[in-house]
Amino acid sequence: MAPLDWSQCPAVESIPGKRSGAGVFRGTRTPVSTVFENLQDMSVDELVEEFGVTREQVQAVLQFAAHTAEAPALRQ
Repeated sequence: MAPLDWSQCPAVESIPGKRSGAGVFRGTRTPVSTVFENLQDMSVDELVEEFGVTREQVQAVLQFAAHTAEAPALRQ
């Protein structure tokens, strides 16, 4: 599976020099990977409280990942 293009998700930004250019929740320093690393053990509300992101941001990231996973792969 190809990596997700987080530049297409409005809740995410990647700025060189901010967390080494990793995708972070817009307006924060919290990496998007935090959601996926902790979702098994934490609820969305716990993620929001623990990492200083909004419920809408978490939902946008999850929806983007789910939608992207459903999209057919481009054939080369």
